[in-house]
Amino acid sequence: MEYIIIFIAAVFVNNIVLSQFLGICPFLGVSKKIDTATGMGMAVTFVLTIATVVTFLIQKYALDAFGLGYLQTIVFILIIASLVQMVEIILKKVSPSLYQALGVFLPLITTNCAILGVAILVIQKEYNLIQSVVYAVSTAIGFALALIIFAGIREKLARTPVPQAMQGIPVALITAGLLAMAFMGFSGIV
Repeated sequence: MEYIIIFIAAVFVNNIVLSQFLGICPFLGVSKKIDTATGMGMAVTFVLTIATVVTFLIQKYALDAFGLGYLQTIVFILIIASLVQMVEIILKKVSPSLYQALGVFLPLITTNCAILGVAILVIQKEYNLIQSVVYAVSTAIGFALALIIFAGIREKLARTPVPQAMQGIPVALITAGLLAMAFMGFSGIV
């Protein structure tokens, strides 16, 4: 039951983008088409899960063990950047088609603050490894869900007459605010 609560809370109630405002840059920048939003969602899910496991293990068995907790942010940033580069190299050699499908999304993930945010939140919430993985996957699913819904709305808005002063980012921000309010409706569940 505990894992279900973590899942529902991370996907709907405490959505990383709409509630905690992490990952806003790719949320606004990659959400113009559903295809690109889906690709970014898959790439974030993959990297977020791996990064959370690796950073959790480094925190527990290296930083905490040697009293180096103050280096957490720097170490996590280096780990995330290294993981993204490693995943990119491996995918390029092992599965060129998947590498082509993810394209520009992998390098963009390096600068996605949601990845670093989840790695730090897992430590702050004092989750164990299994809870951390559930939280990471759930958060990534929540990110992807919000991104894909937002992309669908933005595709529809592109075909709708909008006053010139509201076109582009202004209407996107208003739409994101309305989407965040819609997700707030789930707050009574958990």
